[in-house]
Amino acid sequence: MTPSEPPHPEGAEQTSLVRPLAVVAFGGNALIQARDLGTVEEQSRRAEEAARWLVEICAAGKDLLIVHGNGPQVGQVLIQMEKGATMVPPGTMDLAVAETQGSVGYLLDLALRNRLAAAGMDRKVATVISLMVVDADDPGFAEPTKPVGPFFSEYQAVRMRRQNGWRMMEDAGRGWRKVVASPRPLEMLGLGTVADLLARNHVVIAGGGGGIPVVPLPDGGHRGVEAVIDKDRTAAILGTRLKAEVMVIVTDVPEVYRNYGKRSQRAIRRIRVKQARRLLDSGHFPPGSMGPKIESAADFVDASGGRAIITNAASLRRAIEGEAGTTVVP
Repeated sequence: MTPSEPPHPEGAEQTSLVRPLAVVAFGGNALIQARDLGTVEEQSRRAEEAARWLVEICAAGKDLLIVHGNGPQVGQVLIQMEKGATMVPPGTMDLAVAETQGSVGYLLDLALRNRLAAAGMDRKVATVISLMVVDADDPGFAEPTKPVGPFFSEYQAVRMRRQNGWRMMEDAGRGWRKVVASPRPLEMLGLGTVADLLARNHVVIAGGGGGIPVVPLPDGGHRGVEAVIDKDRTAAILGTRLKAEVMVIVTDVPEVYRNYGKRSQRAIRRIRVKQARRLLDSGHFPPGSMGPKIESAADFVDASGGRAIITNAASLRRAIEGEAGTTVVP
């Protein structure tokens, strides 16, 4: 399923970009890694590390739009809400997404500003609170699939399911996590503002956590809903609307693999979009792990005619130059 054209692009096509645009999507685990406690100090250091490789894209002469994930951060917020429910009213999932858009956006914004200044690059930075429209009847609401929060053992997962009523799922052999509804994004409200900022020499952080999910109302307005949108799908939508040259999905492996984790594992360096979809449809890529990344890369390539890259941070510069990573092409 490729991204459909939005009914109201809100000016996204009114502004022409001077440089080729790269849309980069990476998970919230780039700021909270498995060995971390998740403190603000740790996340600040991780944001500084991320800024180093993100600025390399600017140095390559490209405009840059960043779409970050928020799985670990939303998990933190949900735990905070649960523990504090006896003292203050708990918030909703869409509010948790909004909170992490602000907190993660702030850490990345500050780190990028400092890194760009240190590199002597005349680029500004803007973080945009982003509302993403979803369908109220999306099947994702009935079948939660999006893992958020920390990893648990199977024993802990059973306890969480019994005590809290959480839906739990094993996440690619790394442990068990809570899963929540994950509807497909349809369009971003205010996308024209993002286009204007890019044209005015800004590095833009938008669609954080996949965007705050909202559904249309009969009177033309919108209301928030409890869900988490996959950030890779949002990156594909934004990259298509803004006519990006390349979409990069940064993950924890340097390339996509056939038969990942098995003795027959081998890297996929370059793959045509039709072949990628065949492997996806055959169940080769898990829905809670590499599946949405392959699907999003294929959607972007189909809709834009550009290329999509899946790689890790260490290989990013070489992957953009075609020397590393997995590239999905038309």
